[in-house]
Amino acid sequence: MKNTTHIVFPQGFLWGGATAANQFEGGYNEEGKGLSTADVITAGTHTTSRRITPVLEEGVNYPSHEAIDFFHRYQEDIRLFAEMGFKVFRMSIAWSRIFPNGDDAEPNEQGLQFYDRVFAELKKYNIEPLVTISHYEAPFHLTQKYNGWSDRRVVDFYVRYCEVLFNRYKDVVKYWLTFNEINILTLSFGAFMAGAMMPEGNGELAHATVKDEQVLYQALHHQFIASAKAVKLGHEINKDFKIGCMIAYMCSYPLTCHPDDVLLAQQKDNMSNFLCSDVQVRGAYPGFAKRYFRDHNIQINMQEEDENILKEGRVDFYTFSYYSSTCVSADPNQEKVGGNLSMGLKNPHLKASAWDWQIDPQGLRWSLNNIYNRYEIPLMVVENGLGAVDTVEEDGSINDDYRIDYLKQHIEQMKEAIADGVELIGYTPWGCIDLVSAGTGEMKKRYGFIYVDKDNEGNGTLARSRKKSFHWYKNVIETNGEQLD
Repeated sequence: MKNTTHIVFPQGFLWGGATAANQFEGGYNEEGKGLSTADVITAGTHTTSRRITPVLEEGVNYPSHEAIDFFHRYQEDIRLFAEMGFKVFRMSIAWSRIFPNGDDAEPNEQGLQFYDRVFAELKKYNIEPLVTISHYEAPFHLTQKYNGWSDRRVVDFYVRYCEVLFNRYKDVVKYWLTFNEINILTLSFGAFMAGAMMPEGNGELAHATVKDEQVLYQALHHQFIASAKAVKLGHEINKDFKIGCMIAYMCSYPLTCHPDDVLLAQQKDNMSNFLCSDVQVRGAYPGFAKRYFRDHNIQINMQEEDENILKEGRVDFYTFSYYSSTCVSADPNQEKVGGNLSMGLKNPHLKASAWDWQIDPQGLRWSLNNIYNRYEIPLMVVENGLGAVDTVEEDGSINDDYRIDYLKQHIEQMKEAIADGVELIGYTPWGCIDLVSAGTGEMKKRYGFIYVDKDNEGNGTLARSRKKSFHWYKNVIETNGEQLD
């Protein structure tokens, strides 16, 4: 549909970028930090070459241990974000930096002081922090002693962690997200990454899953309860807090107009996307989930107060990641392609990235409308970007026009969604500075506006340099999305 009106982003729109502690912070054992689930995953070039090693091995590359060393370079990095004009910076706090074992009686003061310094640096440049409380990182001790989120006791450990954060940073952080991509827990290797549960298999990350859906959905329920309790607690500590959910939005089209394909696409949208957000936004399990549980003999162990907890802990806004779209079909013989921690079917009308993720800017508009029409609460796109191999030219320049083109097209579709009536309040492209890929463990798969000199083997100076997209995005922010060329 042709755009016939001049569309503008609202004043005060939150332009910025997104990161996660386990992928860029480093300092994995400094100043009292404990071992996290991310700290025991080895490096690799593909998911299948990565392993989970409960005991750290000598001579093995664990990418989270140094990552890109934000722990020591946060002032330089935040200065670069400020140069681009960031209004908001999405980051996560490493749970194991605050509670090294997760079930500790008292928090680690040195860890709290590190984030004191980070928030002070952000405030110096008037950059609003958007803090993810749990982002694919939990104290590994919780995995070893409790099997992670499968144990209800972890809810209390998480809420205590939130209470410390909310009280400590109540005057410097306004925007919070309870769990990153909470819906990933039941998919792929999310049982370990998102659920901190010890997986089945031989230690390969690609096969690090829990096959028992009863265990998976019970663990997910515990995260729902933890999130709701955190929302209620946060509002009690500071009524101005805005606390949101974060969903890995998996945009899926029916491959054909056959009713079987159309119904299957709806069912995937429901269980993959809307189950989690219905619980977190509406405060109750939807009917389609209850049917799924009946059909698959899943019994959610709910305590007497749980329904009320979910109602009282509804989030204030909805955030999500969007990278690509896939198709679904009842025909099992169709060609499959990759995606953000998920698989789908190839769409013959789309091109794909070097990692076989299909590029679909219009799918972002469709997703924004689909979400907003259901909930009518403020939305933020907190992850979006193109993973690509960048080439450093002889003069040091990095001409990532392919990244600019990808982001430009997606921003154009965000404009269209705003014209459609969607209340979109912010945009934080993923990996605003190059960091370690969560799925593959690579540095080669780069997303950033800022290049970091480090390779897959962990070699490099860690020096930062501006890519062409750095200057482009700076202009986008300066013009509030008016100039995209």
